[in-house]
Amino acid sequence: MRFRGGAAAGLTAVVLVALVGCGARAGGKAEDAADAGSVVADVRDSSAALQGRWWSWAASEPDGTNPVVDRDGSQCGRNQPGDVWFLAGTFGGQVKRDCRIPHGWPIALPVINSFGDRERCADFMGDARGTVVLDGEPVEPEVHEGDTIVVEGAPGNPVTGEEGTFTATGCGLWVEIPPLAPGRHSLAIRGQSGDFSVGVDYALTVAAP
Repeated sequence: MRFRGGAAAGLTAVVLVALVGCGARAGGKAEDAADAGSVVADVRDSSAALQGRWWSWAASEPDGTNPVVDRDGSQCGRNQPGDVWFLAGTFGGQVKRDCRIPHGWPIALPVINSFGDRERCADFMGDARGTVVLDGEPVEPEVHEGDTIVVEGAPGNPVTGEEGTFTATGCGLWVEIPPLAPGRHSLAIRGQSGDFSVGVDYALTVAAP
């Protein structure tokens, strides 16, 4: 993300790369999100719903515990919604993160994404590109050119910069992954639009059922 704040007032574009994180409640850990042996259905939202839910998740924590600011994966379980596991990117640059995910959860993430007005999204998507590699195999991102989304931000969050709910246009390259087998997995994300680029290397550990 190149800059922060002022989302509701003027809808200044915010750029992020995201990878699916961990958890089910504020401050919760991955193992708190689902009881042992439970399985979450593979849920596929509409493009607009997925983007709105992800941005609201990314904006649900203040700077100190926000999963986008996270340098090592220790915040990946913050405020996970309960039916999908979101991963976060960065405000620019590359990081490596370790994240533990409950068994049976599908994963959703943007490779690179933005919100603002329709003109901003059109410019952003005209140069957007990215790759995702899961356990050594490429995963083809889906292109979401521009959808009307609803975003809710918590006080002090670094994503929207302010508290409140607003409507914007969301766009980006996105990946949805069915629940992974228990054990260790690698997930490498690289995204770029213009001079902004993000890279995240995730070491994912899926809990046994």
